[in-house]
Amino acid sequence: MTTVRTRREPPLFRRVDVARVVPRTARLLRITLTGAELAGLDIGLPAASVRLLVPPDDGGQLVLPVWNGNEFLAADGSRPPIRTLTPVRFDPQALELDVEVVLHGDGPLSSWAGRVEPGARTAISGPGRGYTVDPEAREYLVAGDESALPAIGVLLAALPTEAAVQVIVEISDPSARLDLPPRRGVVEQWLLRPAGAPPGDALVAAVAAAEVGSDVRVWAAGEAAAMWRIRRDLFEERGLARSRAVVRGYWKVGRGGDADDT
Repeated sequence: MTTVRTRREPPLFRRVDVARVVPRTARLLRITLTGAELAGLDIGLPAASVRLLVPPDDGGQLVLPVWNGNEFLAADGSRPPIRTLTPVRFDPQALELDVEVVLHGDGPLSSWAGRVEPGARTAISGPGRGYTVDPEAREYLVAGDESALPAIGVLLAALPTEAAVQVIVEISDPSARLDLPPRRGVVEQWLLRPAGAPPGDALVAAVAAAEVGSDVRVWAAGEAAAMWRIRRDLFEERGLARSRAVVRGYWKVGRGGDADDT
């Protein structure tokens, strides 16, 4: 007898319309979603997530997927294209939710974001897990690649104002650099990925070279294999307490054509 693994049902999908599409860089779009079904939404902790249902290419009717106890599936049993994004702003009065999409290859999300116009319909589900900020911490290391830029911006606005923050970002093109939220006590390090280098190599090296005290708090996100190497450096080689760091794989090379989380 085969046992089917069941998981806790995530929040249901809410139908929304695209209100605005604003480029932040040549590679990053801010998409504002709106709709009556956003009433009551709570986007949770900083650097949380929402699932976005990528509409069909043919402009056909948007049909919400159904939870089968393990994953969301379309009516015919197929897996619809669903991508995870960072909610960067929610206005409960205007019922507007901002998400940001990295234009990354030709996967479903990037293709949709690159052509979407106001009035288009999609759906979101969330929130997912976020980051619990320690208000007493006075030293933070925040690291990520382009897929993590929306979450990094949200985090910088949420961290204690008295804390010293080191930010390390790996980008694949100079056009991906953007102005992060201004704050006192932040040091930024932008790394341009060398041509042909595996994603995350420069980021891993920079994190390994960074000074990490026993009281530092670390948040890092990006390509999954690179994040595994950062975990090994922090926890196994440096002995940092696991409670001091959150390291998340947002996407994996060769899978899906889009960052799984952005």
